[in-house]
Amino acid sequence: MLLPIGISFYTFQTLSYTIDVYRGKRKPETHFGIFALYVSFFPQLVAGPIERSDRLMPQFYQKHDFDYYRVTDGLKRMAWGFFKKLVIADNLSRLVDTVYNNPTSFSGIQLIIATVFFAFQIFCDFSGYSDIAIGAAQVMGFKLMENFKRPYFSKSISEFWNRWHISLSSWFRDYFYISLGGNRVKIPRYYFNLFFTFLISGLWHGANWTFVLWGALHGLYLIIEKLITNIRMKLVKSLRLEKVPFIYKCIQVSIIFSLVCFAWIFFRANNIGEAIYIVRNLFVGFDKINNISALTSNIRAMGISMFDFFIAILSIGIMEVVHLWQRSGSIRKKIKSKPLVIRWSLYAGLIMYIIFFTSTSSQQFIYFQF
Repeated sequence: MLLPIGISFYTFQTLSYTIDVYRGKRKPETHFGIFALYVSFFPQLVAGPIERSDRLMPQFYQKHDFDYYRVTDGLKRMAWGFFKKLVIADNLSRLVDTVYNNPTSFSGIQLIIATVFFAFQIFCDFSGYSDIAIGAAQVMGFKLMENFKRPYFSKSISEFWNRWHISLSSWFRDYFYISLGGNRVKIPRYYFNLFFTFLISGLWHGANWTFVLWGALHGLYLIIEKLITNIRMKLVKSLRLEKVPFIYKCIQVSIIFSLVCFAWIFFRANNIGEAIYIVRNLFVGFDKINNISALTSNIRAMGISMFDFFIAILSIGIMEVVHLWQRSGSIRKKIKSKPLVIRWSLYAGLIMYIIFFTSTSSQQFIYFQF
């Protein structure tokens, strides 16, 4: 069956408008051109962010004059998106595809590296697209919602979903979870609502049991997180982890990142059988990696040179340093306050880095398939 490109994203966007009109939260749009523009606004048409009509439609009635600082800010945001997509995501895809397309040929450290790399690949691929879309809209004078807020620094699963694919997770919350009753019901029904919402969100990604299981895992994560809240707080107090907040945060982030990576196995695997093989063999063969030479040979077997592997690690490191820096405010505003030489050196450096280290094989955006 032939389907229009991006059908899921613009369908969700149109559904939110229709439901809001039905619920009486907004009046119907009388200008067909404005409505058509809302449905087909090209920067975010194919992969979001999924905008709400009360945020985006009023902007179509406003006059957007040329503003140098707004345009350059948008171009900077686009450049950052290209860095994440072309340098990180596309380079990581070679290793991830080699391993996940034939997982039975690999084991242990190779499966772990491929899974962790996929976590960063899908983040950089999707958030990179969001940055490009948000930047392109900003160049033209339109403001789109943020779609990612450093999700891998989350200290809980609920926090992760407040930071990951925000436009989609908030859509499921507002139009599906709350419609089921949300948390305004008895405890058993509340847990059912949580689990069923994530089950459906997994199914939204595709008619494959791997996606359903991925959604179910996150639903279980959230339910267990709610159930053990008191036990977790007692354990923290008994270990006096609140006395060392930095270590406590590192432990939390590490646990959540590990749980998210484990779920990504089922999302990326071609079928349930291969996913189970990967899970069973994650910690197999470590006894054979007893020196640097054995480790490098394992990495080369995954279809990537040591130089490309180093560039991937370096690029991820640069991105995470920027994410840490972002916690205290906008990076672009901070750079704007620096002297001209420093600013343009950073811009030129980023552009040259993208040119030199862009993957030789371009990859389609992962979320285009959804």
